[in-house]
Amino acid sequence: LEGFGSEEGVIKGKSELYGFLKQNNKVAFVNNSDTIQVEKTQKINRILFSDNIKFLETNPFVKLQYKDIKIQSNLIGQYNYNNIAAAVTIGDYFNISSEKIKEAIGDYQPKNNRSQIIKKDKNTIILDAYNANPSSMKVALDSFSELEAKQKTIVLGDMFELGKSSKVEHQAIVDFAESLNFDNYYFVGENFYKTKTKHQKFRNFEELKSEIQKINISNNTILIKGSRGMSLERLVEIIG
Repeated sequence: LEGFGSEEGVIKGKSELYGFLKQNNKVAFVNNSDTIQVEKTQKINRILFSDNIKFLETNPFVKLQYKDIKIQSNLIGQYNYNNIAAAVTIGDYFNISSEKIKEAIGDYQPKNNRSQIIKKDKNTIILDAYNANPSSMKVALDSFSELEAKQKTIVLGDMFELGKSSKVEHQAIVDFAESLNFDNYYFVGENFYKTKTKHQKFRNFEELKSEIQKINISNNTILIKGSRGMSLERLVEIIG
């Protein structure tokens, strides 16, 4: 839901989708821990995520329990737990066996710049450059802060389609990121360049690329996250 921008926009967008489902007598699968979405879907045909699904850990991959089996995924970050829980709930709804659900989730390998872990010669990259809005950016940073690693670097690219709230939202992400005390920070894009920060910021990708090529980043775990239009996956070939 990148196009909806801010958290309020995401809620509005989801509510519009629920209206469509109600008009067409369709089913919504709803996260039972999301109080806002639970409230918004009270009057439509819905399936809540099962109480039989339990988050166990993410170190770095999400592990959960479904009924009496434990499922190990290849997705990083606790924020991906909800995506897996949704898949399990849908599988259960269509009477897919527990073992087949476990097998399908365990076999899935993320690609297309979504939560990929890429091992390089000198560094480990967490590539999450498919989309970005304030909510997804914050949970990605929060999850990255809990990851066990010797040195952590973040590279954050602009969030698009935020409208009038863009300046406030980008500054809020900078402030939140700085509160987490990572080792290195790089902000890139016209919007991040306008923020107040004590760390490095760049107007565009070419400026960032020039800086990265000058320095020797090694023994770092690096989070790369930004909107699709920033194309930050290009950094993978530059970072050793």
